[in-house]
Amino acid sequence: MLRSAILAASRSTRVERLVETVPVTRDVVRRFVAGTGTDDALRVTRELAAAGLAVTLDHLGEDTLTPDQAAATKDEYLRLLKALADAGLTGVAEVSLKLSALGQRFDEELAYEHAHAVCAAAAAAGTTVTLDMEDHETTDETLDTLARLRADFPATGAVLQAYLRRTEGDCRELATPGSRVRLCKGAYAEPESVAFQSTLEVDRSYVRCLSILISGPGYPMVATHDPRLIAIAEDRARWFDRVPGDFEFQLLYGVRPEEQLRLAAAGYTVRVYVPYGTQWYAYLMRRLAERPANLSFFLRALVSRK
Repeated sequence: MLRSAILAASRSTRVERLVETVPVTRDVVRRFVAGTGTDDALRVTRELAAAGLAVTLDHLGEDTLTPDQAAATKDEYLRLLKALADAGLTGVAEVSLKLSALGQRFDEELAYEHAHAVCAAAAAAGTTVTLDMEDHETTDETLDTLARLRADFPATGAVLQAYLRRTEGDCRELATPGSRVRLCKGAYAEPESVAFQSTLEVDRSYVRCLSILISGPGYPMVATHDPRLIAIAEDRARWFDRVPGDFEFQLLYGVRPEEQLRLAAAGYTVRVYVPYGTQWYAYLMRRLAERPANLSFFLRALVSRK
């Protein structure tokens, strides 16, 4: 119920304005968001790389409503990739891309063209792109765009969400040689008809999907902060003779940083998902909805500032 309320708030412009005016919000956002600009993204990437962690950078911009906004997002990714290459960071950093930020909701072909340009720039810089997954209504379009992009850029990564009932089948289709698939639980409000609702059902689906990916010939990217699922992933990797470097863990910036370092010290590739940009509100609310500890952190900060 709490998660549903937070996700509902993530779509409320009134709540957004309220949250943005709370003085403590800036401090809380800094925990989960690198900053607003390219320089912030580079600074955090350097810091994480120095700690032995890899990075995937997401320029926040889900509220794209016009072609000009979509083009501006594409241009920001091109600037980011050039900056990463100039700084010698493309060996440790890739980018994550939401097709909605490139215009998918009003022009699917335009979004594909922009995504193709970003993938081309990433390939020229010596790195890769992963297409983020959003709500279930865009899943088929996103997978279709992924297939088109992989024709020219085979290393383009996909994201699958374990809470969707369809995802087990999608894992089987995408667990192919050379494919990169990030498996996460899912963070959008979805109806019961398409998504598991209970934590237990989602966790069981995650383990089933994980087993398909980690036993297949592709490159699994295990995106979870759940200690049980991390332990299961380690166990499955040993069972299927996956060595560190043959798969990776992915965790969010600002969430369980000690665990990120522990896994890296154990020899695993650990990639930190680092968002940046001015449109941080919806992202922050999903982070609060995903994990009660995040909400507790936010509330404690509010109380301490008062």
